[in-house]
Amino acid sequence: MDFANPDALVSTRWLASHLESPDGGVPEISVVDASFWLPVSQRHAHEEYLEGHIPGAVFLDIDDVADQHTDLPHMLPAPEVFADKVGRLGLGDDRHIVVYDNAGGAAAAARVWWMFRLFGHRRVAVLNGGFPRWLRERRPVSDVVPTPEFRIFTPRPDYGLRRTLDEVCADMESHPRQILDARSPGRFAGHEPEPRAVPRHGHIPGSINVPFLDLLDRREMTFLSAETIAARFAEAGCALDQKLVVTCGSGVTSCLLALGLYLIGKTDVANYDGSWAEWTHHTELPIETA
Repeated sequence: MDFANPDALVSTRWLASHLESPDGGVPEISVVDASFWLPVSQRHAHEEYLEGHIPGAVFLDIDDVADQHTDLPHMLPAPEVFADKVGRLGLGDDRHIVVYDNAGGAAAAARVWWMFRLFGHRRVAVLNGGFPRWLRERRPVSDVVPTPEFRIFTPRPDYGLRRTLDEVCADMESHPRQILDARSPGRFAGHEPEPRAVPRHGHIPGSINVPFLDLLDRREMTFLSAETIAARFAEAGCALDQKLVVTCGSGVTSCLLALGLYLIGKTDVANYDGSWAEWTHHTELPIETA
């Protein structure tokens, strides 16, 4: 069983072959380092980028390319803000964008992939295995920070790929969508702490737990086969013929579920942007634990 939409992933070999081609690579390709770490990790993504990254890669901070008028982390920005931010990084309408992160599992890269898709850009892919695989294969690394030329990015928002708090609440009233939670089983059940301080633990009532790591090879941190990914969703009780919403702690690892579903042919999955970071602070909203 092949991926229904293989365009969303590129291999390290594919990227390296383009970077190393005699003519300097395919001109329309832009490489993006979208690495992100939670504060509790005590790691600094931008500092690590400065120390070494894939040659030519620009750094995209998901906390910067975000709505700055909310206390919620890395919420989707307005279209014009997104267009200006990515344009300054040299990411325009004419670019084939390849995104990676240094966690390997591509959660932050998948978040950037989702944002570009939501704003109408389809020529965007995630590097399978990310920077860790690139390093293991001893491919070239640079500490040179590029100075990109500003490019025009024309946003064409498809807000069907996002769910807001009000929309998720409405969904719960009429039950038209199935909610998939990408967090670990312990966090989903409310038995493990969240990486951010929150007033309540558990999950949105009726949601299904599909830990994002279940879609990945735990050693290589690359996506499993299409058949295995489909089986993992089926085993969790996910019905691919239904409308789906993905969620997690703050709308990042949920995008990895959206990417996995896209790879096997489910292209209309919506990400609940605020996720548990938003839901838990609305104490009037119900929660479940297990």
